[in-house]
Amino acid sequence: MEGLVPAARDVAEKLKAAGRTVAVAESSAGGLVAASLLALPGASAYFLGGAVIYTRAARAGLLAVTEADMEGMRPSTEPYALLLARRVREKLGADWGFAETGAAGPDGNRYGDAAGHACLAVVGPGVERVTTLETGLTGRAQNMRAFAAALLRLAAEAIE
Repeated sequence: MEGLVPAARDVAEKLKAAGRTVAVAESSAGGLVAASLLALPGASAYFLGGAVIYTRAARAGLLAVTEADMEGMRPSTEPYALLLARRVREKLGADWGFAETGAAGPDGNRYGDAAGHACLAVVGPGVERVTTLETGLTGRAQNMRAFAAALLRLAAEAIE
């Protein structure tokens, strides 16, 4: 969580000020976004839950994403990140859904994306933001932190 708490604090303050809640679905960030948001006192005012959606089984079991939902889509893409953000928001009844999917490294993923590739999505009341990040790094832990930090920045921008 090194360096992530200040960015999480910005998001948390905005959520609390607006009386809004969040749910998080992460993949390659491995729970760092959720951990950063939960590291702050008073997290129960805004944090409803989160999941590490690292496998097909997790996707189906925790977010009820079916093969039909995945038709024509693959993980580690912007449409997939949006699907995860929408679904975690819906499943937990949150005002906001944050999602990340990518390839932390040291190698790329089986879909052909290089290490350091991540797609990030934020979905909230009347807002859907999605972006792709390419860090160019192969260090797994370094990419995980970069993915989490980028998602928190995107969330802070979207919540304004």
